[in-house]
Amino acid sequence: MKKVLAVLLAAVMVFSLSACGSKTSTTDNKDKDTTKTESTDAASLVSDAFIDPVSEWSQYDDLIAQIKAETDYAKRADMMHDAEDILMSNGCVVPLYYYNDIYMQKDYVDGIFANLFGYKFFQYTTMSNGSDTLRLNLASEPDYLDPALNSSVDGACLAVNSFAGLYTYDEEGNTIPDLAESYTSTANDDGSMTYTVTLKDGLKWSDGSDLTAEDFAYSWKRAASEETASDYGYMFSTVVGYPNDLAVEAKDATTFEFTMTAPCAYIEGLMAFPTFFPVKQSAVEAYADWKTTPGGWCQEAGFVSNGPYVCTGWSHDTSMTYEKNPYYHNADKVTVNKLEFMLSADDTAIYAAYNAGDVDFIDTVPTDEIASLIDNPEFKVIDNLGTYYIGFNCKSELFADMTPEEATCMRLGLSALIDRENICETVGQTGQIAANSYIPIGMSDGNGGIFKPAKDDNAYFEILEDEDARIEEAVKYLKAAGFKFDENNMLSDETPITMTYLTNDGTGHVGVAQIVQSDFAMIGIDMSIQPEEWNVFLEDRKQGNFDIAREGWLADFDDPINMLEMWTTESGNNDCQYGR
Repeated sequence: MKKVLAVLLAAVMVFSLSACGSKTSTTDNKDKDTTKTESTDAASLVSDAFIDPVSEWSQYDDLIAQIKAETDYAKRADMMHDAEDILMSNGCVVPLYYYNDIYMQKDYVDGIFANLFGYKFFQYTTMSNGSDTLRLNLASEPDYLDPALNSSVDGACLAVNSFAGLYTYDEEGNTIPDLAESYTSTANDDGSMTYTVTLKDGLKWSDGSDLTAEDFAYSWKRAASEETASDYGYMFSTVVGYPNDLAVEAKDATTFEFTMTAPCAYIEGLMAFPTFFPVKQSAVEAYADWKTTPGGWCQEAGFVSNGPYVCTGWSHDTSMTYEKNPYYHNADKVTVNKLEFMLSADDTAIYAAYNAGDVDFIDTVPTDEIASLIDNPEFKVIDNLGTYYIGFNCKSELFADMTPEEATCMRLGLSALIDRENICETVGQTGQIAANSYIPIGMSDGNGGIFKPAKDDNAYFEILEDEDARIEEAVKYLKAAGFKFDENNMLSDETPITMTYLTNDGTGHVGVAQIVQSDFAMIGIDMSIQPEEWNVFLEDRKQGNFDIAREGWLADFDDPINMLEMWTTESGNNDCQYGR
């Protein structure tokens, strides 16, 4: 079916993209006031790349499928630009700034490193104070520790320190073999590519049992299957047989083979991604309700893993303890014996614990402390590859009775009001760059180049610092969406806007929400802020229980497809509810 879609897509996209610019909107679903801006104005303001994010989103799905099947990498890069054009054209994804990351570590701690994707590696930590225990905070209670089910950055940090995959990352951010010894690739007559991975000898699970190629075959099939319902299951969509008959096979104990629908430009990045890590079948299926609750097997301490550390203690919502895994294949290089995690999302409490000497490493501080910490040698600012943004639920009641073009103009108008530079300067404070596209600066394009080399490249809007200019731009779009204004560019009582902004309760995220709230209020929009505990927030956002929500995406590997494929209709990370 994938090949048929790829063949059909070229014709579909030519028709849809050429038609979008001249599309006129119907008004059958709205009782139009004669003084209201006509919907044709909305149609004239949307991009030529625009497609209805609800009823026409299958066209985007098809384009992503074609990109994954494309073997001409230059053409593939162009197609990814087309996909970003479509994504940005509907205004549901509102970029605010490009990520960097902060953390603090005591001066007696060394050897911790992180990559561009937010993973932090602790196994090579050294402690000059004589301790063999690293005390740290990453976040509050983890949602999932099962690598197939996790979709948060803090969960990925736990995964890369307690599980191990075929590949991993070194201190310079390069992919390097982990459980793999080597791999080869063989092109097939039908255009597919078969990869054969040779595993290292003598691999073990943390219970001392043998880890073999069959464990990878089982784990990949499980993570991809519809029954498991992994948020990241779509990342296996380029493996032949996806989702329920994956072409993966253990040829023998140390030979793992899988076939992709086409050569993969980022294959080592996939093999280093936690969703592709192995889990032990007998451990997973020992849990009584493993079919209906696939992550239940590792919700308490003592679960079987295969990485540098094993979870040996877990006081829910309070703390976790990890200890060195003697069966890890690189155990002789693991330099710190124990990790003790403080579980909290309270920036103030975390920072107080750090200052009191109760923790050695934290990766958040209260927003109002950042300015005083910039010159502190314990305060670190590192590069990330990702974008902090706002997401609109395209099916929100905010857009009820609007045409798709009017709903888009409403979102574009609201986006224009936001003072991104103010957010960077007063909340971020560590050199974040205001964002004018979704794909971040510096990401590779899969063809030897950079997808967005600099801020002004591939920009989708001008970042306006002048308040009057932002209001003028916003009012233009909002009038096209049907809203009325008085002579002072304040919303008329006839067409009010009221909404709720969903966020988790970190001080930085709430600070961003407050700036957005103030910016929206400039024209009379009533926006309330709804902070939620982390896991509740994640579930509400995933289920589409919001009008507008804080979002952020750190790339999982260095290729734009990672940030584009998450918006397909069936993706578990499609928070904006495209196509649903």
